[in-house]
Amino acid sequence: MFTERTSVGLDVHARSIVAAALDGQTSELHQARLTPSFEHVRSWLATLPGPVAVAYEAGPTGFGLYRDLTAAGIRCEVVAPSKLQRPVGDRVKTDVRDSIHLARLLRLGETTSVCIPTVAQEAARDLVRAREDCRGDLMRARHRLSKLLLRHGLVYDGGTAWTGAHDRWLRTVAASALTGAATRVAFDADYEHVLTMKARRDRLDVAIVAMAGDSEFTPIVRRMSCLRGVSTLTAFALTAEIGDWDRFTGNSIGSFVGLVPSEYSSGMSRVQGAITKTGNTHARRLLVEAAWHHRARYHVGAVMRERWEQAPAAARVRGDEGNRRLHQRWVNFLDRRKRPVIANVAIARELAGWCWSLAVMDC
Repeated sequence: MFTERTSVGLDVHARSIVAAALDGQTSELHQARLTPSFEHVRSWLATLPGPVAVAYEAGPTGFGLYRDLTAAGIRCEVVAPSKLQRPVGDRVKTDVRDSIHLARLLRLGETTSVCIPTVAQEAARDLVRAREDCRGDLMRARHRLSKLLLRHGLVYDGGTAWTGAHDRWLRTVAASALTGAATRVAFDADYEHVLTMKARRDRLDVAIVAMAGDSEFTPIVRRMSCLRGVSTLTAFALTAEIGDWDRFTGNSIGSFVGLVPSEYSSGMSRVQGAITKTGNTHARRLLVEAAWHHRARYHVGAVMRERWEQAPAAARVRGDEGNRRLHQRWVNFLDRRKRPVIANVAIARELAGWCWSLAVMDC
């Protein structure tokens, strides 16, 4: 319920902020174009009839404005852009109209706020996203190098690519087979890029493992690592991306990461389509990759036992129960001749629920 006198909508950009304030008593509309300076925003808000509540859309400018206004005692809401209600026939979008629309929705209580991470959570999220970007860069660098060799008829057939043996083949057989000077320069540049990206990824992995072992995220990471396919890197990334696990349930976590089927139902018809793919893309990819590990026969190996030794007894029991359940689900899907990619998404959706149960477990 809106209790303040004035509702303020801010359309925040990197170099400017368009503000609109709606006085609930006089219905007067105040508008201004501000600089991105937090002090300038606070000074303009001080001229409005108080108390004041502020709303702006989540975006690339981050949560600095939210933290500054909250520290000053001003209620601030960071709104999810995808949840904003807009008239179907509205075809005009400007910064001024957006700010007024936000101010009206805030007064009506029709905004959906995002979960604001703490400074530590945001730092951890920056780290795992830097690693995710580096992983993508490494994959693209490897593709460029392999396709360069493919154009010259060089294909590695000695087993799995990007291993030690493959690296020796690149440095000896592939490099010596490229006779053109310009082609050799291109090969050296692509190969150097692959090594640079791999070294950068390894450095980020070391930093993530160190932070996962001694931070506020350590208990959750160790509990979630009791599941197959959820290594320290995966558990830490999920913890950083999800943030506050308590805002979800075992059913709603799948919807947040976009692993639930889309639906188009009306009247007596009910049609379900592909998964929604909404929400956090990084978390969804991690869960889908981890779900493949549950397809193989389940046994507790040395790596799993090493993870279990760092987790509480209740988490070990819960993790073992989840591993057996998810593998049996795989067996049932294969017996029904389900396509593996479709079955894996269903396993990933259930895996998200098991991760949630371990994350919120009170040990």
